Amino acid sequence: MTTPAVRLQEVSRTFEGSPPVRALCEVELEIGKGESVAIVGPSGSGKSTLLHVLGLLDQPTSGRYDLDGVDVAGMRDSQRAGLRGRSIGFVFQDFHLLRHRTVTENVMTALLYNRVPRRERKARAVTALERVGLDHRKDATPETLSGGERQRVAIARAVVSEPVLLLADEPTGNLDSATGASVLEVFEALQRDGITIVVATHDEAVSGVAGRSVSIVDGVLSEARAGVTP
Repeated sequence: MTTPAVRLQEVSRTFEGSPPVRALCEVELEIGKGESVAIVGPSGSGKSTLLHVLGLLDQPTSGRYDLDGVDVAGMRDSQRAGLRGRSIGFVFQDFHLLRHRTVTENVMTALLYNRVPRRERKARAVTALERVGLDHRKDATPETLSGGERQRVAIARAVVSEPVLLLADEPTGNLDSATGASVLEVFEALQRDGITIVVATHDEAVSGVAGRSVSIVDGVLSEARAGVTP
């Protein structure tokens, strides 16, 4: 049996307060390698919390999380940080690019803590830019790029380390519909190449290109739609 990329078992996340806020409620989720999944829900539904748990930015209050067959619950913070750098790529609504660094240098930053030699970092960054169709802008700076091009740089940075899991939080939220559609085509191409992708969104255009959609409301997850993976 193939090990799934992600397996959550009875995962809950409660934030302390008066009263406490239960952001995730006994979530069960399994995502196969190479699968594309959209997490759909309104603001405050728990989708960002779920994405943070998947990305090892937050820990469940209870339950088990296996990433590529590894139980991450008992890991020290340093171990989690190392695994996150090697195995998880992030794409955000805001591009988080360094303004005065070139496109190539921005992508290379994802490899700084992976002990990759500088010469190899540059070659891998250019290859990642080729994957998103932006190698012709490799020497440009972010301020000279369009919004769609900036997001492509962010995607290249996210995949340059060949992660097990690519997470995206509202990746087209700052883009117009036409530019957003072109960015979604990049995600589809990456998924066809075998990258496992999880996207948190409230946009039907984004969820519509995923092979599966799961719905989250008040921290409770349910299968929304099963589709054919493109």
